[in-house]
Amino acid sequence: MFQILIAEDNNNTRRLLSAILTQNGYHTLLAANGQEALNLFENNHVDLAIIDVMMPVMDGYELTKILRECNNMLPIIILSAKQLPVDKKMGFIAGTDDYMTKPFEEEELLLRIKALLRRTKSVNERKMTIGEVILDCDSLTVSRGNESQTLPQKEFFLLFKLLSNPNVIFTRIQLMDEIWGIDSESSDSTINVHINRLRRRFENYPEFDIVSVRGLGYKAVLQQQ
Repeated sequence: MFQILIAEDNNNTRRLLSAILTQNGYHTLLAANGQEALNLFENNHVDLAIIDVMMPVMDGYELTKILRECNNMLPIIILSAKQLPVDKKMGFIAGTDDYMTKPFEEEELLLRIKALLRRTKSVNERKMTIGEVILDCDSLTVSRGNESQTLPQKEFFLLFKLLSNPNVIFTRIQLMDEIWGIDSESSDSTINVHINRLRRRFENYPEFDIVSVRGLGYKAVLQQQ
């Protein structure tokens, strides 16, 4: 059974989320603030975290940043009443995989949770399949039918990151930190170069597109097969 950490200071919302998830086969860990959530994370296995932004002691952005540093592959959903683009941008910079606003639709939340858990399973298995395309982390190859391309390491993991989180916008700084490392001396223009290379490599692949989001960064869009 998947275990989901809920960090939410509103008692009613926290209980509602727990009830919804429990009814759908998940086990929940409940925290009323960021520090409580961090304590639970340190002492329990967590498969996914749902985090509110406006919490006492430690807010959701700081909690997200710490969890991301502790476990780079942990799926994180920020669920917040803060709806402005700048709020969402701060969430993605902190390291969230998804951002939903309140009030939320129960079915949509459950679908997003399932999608994130499925992608994490694919990452842990070191392979990802999208339509006829197969990405293999061990060989750094992208295959489609009889065609196979071996990518440079940074290029491969940049593509893998975007495709693992379709429709999620990543800033250049966030991608630099996750793929190149926080201490890298490369400029964020490096991302532009690698994105352009990926676009040229896979311009004839109908399964996905890499889209620029003006003023924010990039996202992968999967095409319906």
